[in-house]
Amino acid sequence: MHKLYVGLGSNLGDKEKNLNQAIQYIKERIGAVIAQSAFISTVAWGYESDNLFLNAALICRTSLTPYEVLSQLQAIEQEMGRTHTITGYEDRVIDLDILFYDDLILNSEQLTIPHPLIHQRLFVLEPLVQIAPNAVHPLLKQNIKELVDTYK
Repeated sequence: MHKLYVGLGSNLGDKEKNLNQAIQYIKERIGAVIAQSAFISTVAWGYESDNLFLNAALICRTSLTPYEVLSQLQAIEQEMGRTHTITGYEDRVIDLDILFYDDLILNSEQLTIPHPLIHQRLFVLEPLVQIAPNAVHPLLKQNIKELVDTYK
């Protein structure tokens, strides 16, 4: 079994319902959720929006490969109404990202693990520190609490 860290976000519709539905799908299709952060409200990152985000983080146990996890997360996003455009960041019903997968370092056309922008996104770090303060970023060699502290 592998330890998977997932970031979740929603800023359209019933955001709390969207996150809870995504978590249920993750439990059904990817594996057991062994830790879940609180939902936190944040402003949009990388673009302007009048809609606040609700963000969370999960730790799961999974037997799936990273690519199988990616496929399942993308299927969940699509089923929940997520659309992708080529214009960059935009409002979304649901956003699901692989943050860490064990201590794997992977860089392919389809998938980069750890997520390349974790350390730049307080909206990812704040929920993650609630459930995994001592998890170490495999490239930066700092734990999540240390990464959060760089914002203080």
